[in-house]
Amino acid sequence: MVLAAMEVADEGMAQGELPIGAVVVSGDEIVARAYTRDSEGRLKHADLLAMIEADGKGARDLRLAVNLEPCLMCLGAAMSLGVKEIFYGLDSPGDGAAATARSWAPGPGMGWYRAPEVHGGIRAGEVREQFRRYCGQAPDTALRRWANTLVTGT
Repeated sequence: MVLAAMEVADEGMAQGELPIGAVVVSGDEIVARAYTRDSEGRLKHADLLAMIEADGKGARDLRLAVNLEPCLMCLGAAMSLGVKEIFYGLDSPGDGAAATARSWAPGPGMGWYRAPEVHGGIRAGEVREQFRRYCGQAPDTALRRWANTLVTGT
């Protein structure tokens, strides 16, 4: 599934966008896919866009795959949508929410509100290489400088 998200990320990068892609799977079928969009001046997260699309189709029993660790906003959206599992490639140390998902404990009376199981580090080296290619071709912007931290670790 992360490979499919990486392919979507490559499509976005070919359009000049950040190389972040997401797919939502129901059963064995990809029901939604999206890449992050910033060209309109507002950052729209791939995982959130894909989940909105899946929700609009009424898809159930969902799993999410993203090439980059989801942020807290996207984790919250996944929880609200009832995503059962999240698979991702590269950790995002500055804003990733996998640790939050792993430690989530719903309060009293909130047992129906659960964090998805999170599986990370899948194809991390290949995803890092996607970001390296992006940084080599993108103009010098704040987003490119952020993406470079994923490549260099600094």
